[in-house]
Amino acid sequence: MMSQSIGQSASQHKVTPKSGTWALLALAISAFGIGTTEFVPVGLLAAIAGDLKISITLAGLLISGYAIGVAVGAPILTALTNRMSRKSLLMSLMIVFIIGNVVAALSPSFELLLIARFITAFSHGVFFSIGATIAVQLVSPEKKASAIALMFTGLTIAIVTGVPLGTFIGQAFGWRATFWGVALLGIIAIISSAALIPNYLKQSPPAKFADMFRLLTNSRLLLGFLITALGYGGTFVAFTFLTPLLHDVTGFSEGAVNIILIVYGIAVAFGNSFGGKWANKNPIRALLMMFILQAAVLILLSFLIPFKVAGLIGVILMGLFAFMNVPGLQLYVVQLAEKYVPTAVDVASALNIAAFNIGIAVGAFIGGVVVDSMGLVHTAWVGSIMVIVAIILTGISAKLERN
Repeated sequence: MMSQSIGQSASQHKVTPKSGTWALLALAISAFGIGTTEFVPVGLLAAIAGDLKISITLAGLLISGYAIGVAVGAPILTALTNRMSRKSLLMSLMIVFIIGNVVAALSPSFELLLIARFITAFSHGVFFSIGATIAVQLVSPEKKASAIALMFTGLTIAIVTGVPLGTFIGQAFGWRATFWGVALLGIIAIISSAALIPNYLKQSPPAKFADMFRLLTNSRLLLGFLITALGYGGTFVAFTFLTPLLHDVTGFSEGAVNIILIVYGIAVAFGNSFGGKWANKNPIRALLMMFILQAAVLILLSFLIPFKVAGLIGVILMGLFAFMNVPGLQLYVVQLAEKYVPTAVDVASALNIAAFNIGIAVGAFIGGVVVDSMGLVHTAWVGSIMVIVAIILTGISAKLERN
């Protein structure tokens, strides 16, 4: 089993808690840069739409298009790069990340900007798929979900500081300046990876096409991927349009929206950390409760968002549960892969990263349709429908695994 080999590898190379923490920090720094570039358009949609003379809904494709790039690139590139050193691969991914953001900053048209986002997304998908399998090598078995959560802390901190700061820079100096700043984060991430990531990371056996076929035809894993896409993606029906929602529906000023984005990100960070601890022992049971609370909050938000104080409370609650399920979802799929297709755990992890981003793309697309046809205020309760379906599927998956 993978968990046994991980433990042996850690013991053989004497991974101390201190060195493991530093390595996880390097992963978190890269995750911060990637998380910033993924979500920063949320605060820049109006600026980009105005500059490139497109609609807000079309600008929303910068988020869903990025997510599709992750979904396409994650499993394919993870399989193609399976023989590369994990450390070399991490650093190569950040080079792609830098190039993509530089092209985005220089884009004279929406079409080229969308292509740049799509290319940048390739680094995202592979990073988080191998990052999860690297993170669990750096800790003892009972702390796997917490290790994944620590890596994803970079992503949550990006929502706390990266997205609001990127929004501020975009408003003050133009949206292109934000992408130049994100490219600089990529350089910092390469330096931190070179200095802090160990060279002796366990190399997964090369995945065979037969193994990948088994992953894509295994009903238990497909169910896990579907749970990820629906349970995680439901929030993005509303989150993609959070800035115009807070500005146009709730009535907050641009400055207030920036502060709210920071508060939202802090809630996300708390939720992610707590979610990792909650999911350590029994991820599927924890996920079931998380989804129930998440669906309830999204429904409640639809009634709260027109009022400033109540709406702010609703947004904070949405942030608390938005990323709480991430460590559990990733750990659960890794556990399923260890059980059913142990020779292709990295690829299974990549497919789940793809599932996360299919959820984002679907959620953002549905959000755009809702905005155009029903109005901004309806995005939250529509998103809850996706999460409710995830609740049902999680219950089914839990029952199947008990049998």
